Amino acid sequence: MSEPRPVAADLATMSEFAQDGIISKSIVENDHHKIILFTLAAGQELSEHTASVPATIYVVSGAGTVELAGQAHEARPGMLYYLPAELRHAVRARDDLVFLLTMFRT
Repeated sequence: MSEPRPVAADLATMSEFAQDGIISKSIVENDHHKIILFTLAAGQELSEHTASVPATIYVVSGAGTVELAGQAHEARPGMLYYLPAELRHAVRARDDLVFLLTMFRT
């Protein structure tokens, strides 16, 4: 992995949608963090899964549902979710949805 370095990212410019699809773009990746911008077209979902490291989901725009350990939460701009390692989670887009996933490689 590379050494940490400063990053400035224009999320609005980076956000693009695939018709009936999901796009992910890596913004930061180093030994300690991985930050990925996800865009889900309306109706798309990331099915339930786990991650081996803690993470956060920050909703930038759009609407949908973030499911954490079987409990559904409204996904709307400004919402932040913390996911401990190995937590079952899923994301569903009701409208075009943009969120940042930050993984903490501890």
